[in-house]
Amino acid sequence: MSETGGVREVKSAARTVELLELLAARGDRPARLQELADELEVPRSSMYALLQTLISRGWVRTDVTGSLYGIGIHALLTGTSYLDSDPRVRLVRPYLDEASQALGETIHMARLDGRDVAYLATRESHEYLRTISRVGRRLPAHVGALGKALLAERPDADLPEGPYRALTPNTRTSREALAADLAGVRARGWSIDREEGVLGIVGFGFALRYDTPAQDAISCSVPVARLSAAHEERIVAVMRETRAKIEARAPGGGGGSVHWRS
Repeated sequence: MSETGGVREVKSAARTVELLELLAARGDRPARLQELADELEVPRSSMYALLQTLISRGWVRTDVTGSLYGIGIHALLTGTSYLDSDPRVRLVRPYLDEASQALGETIHMARLDGRDVAYLATRESHEYLRTISRVGRRLPAHVGALGKALLAERPDADLPEGPYRALTPNTRTSREALAADLAGVRARGWSIDREEGVLGIVGFGFALRYDTPAQDAISCSVPVARLSAAHEERIVAVMRETRAKIEARAPGGGGGSVHWRS
C-alpha cells in the first residue's frame, strides 16, 4: 500500500477518487461498467457497488438503462465551492474583466496541477466566443502560454522526459525544445504560445509571483487573424500592468487567510 506524507493511503478512498477522475476525463463520453472495471483493474462486482454508492450521493449519474455512467452534478457543486472559496481567484477576477475590456480579447487564469494547468476563470472576448467554457478544464502545461509561464518559474531539471503529447503540429514535443523555449520565457518575462495548443490561436502568459514558485498565471488568447505587431505590443503592455496590479494586491503569506498548499 502506498504512503502519502508518511500516512498509509486508504485504498477505498483512492479507488473512489480514481473513478471520479476517470469519469471526469471522459467528458461527454459515458462509460460502461466493464470499461471502468478494466481501466482501474477492479473486480466488476466491486466497481458496480462503488458506482451505485456514488450514484445515490450524486457524484455519478447513469442513463435510463442503467448501463452508462458519467460524472455527477455534485462534482460541479464541489468545484464551484473551490472557486468561490479561493482568495486568489477572488482577487484576480476583477483584473481579468479589466484586461478583457481594455484589449477586447479572451483572458484566462489557471493553476498548475501536476503536469497540467487547470483553468479557474475566463473572460471571453465578444469577438471570439467559445461554445464551451474552459473553467474547470485541463491542458498539458507544455502546450500553452499559461503552462509555459509557470514551467519557466521552475528549474528545467523538473521537466519530465519526452516525448510530450502534441496537440497541434506546432507543439514542442521534446524536452530539449521545451527547455529552449522556457529560457526565452525567463529572458522576456512572459510566455508565447503560437498555435501550439489550438490552431489559429496565439497566447501570451504571465506567471503571478505572489507564491514561490508561482502556482497561478494569467494569459491573453488572440485569434491569429487579429494579431498585428501593434496589437501584440499592446497585449504585452496591458497584461504586464495587470500582473503588477494583481501582485501588488496579493497579501503576502496568505494575509490572514488560509494559505493552502495546493
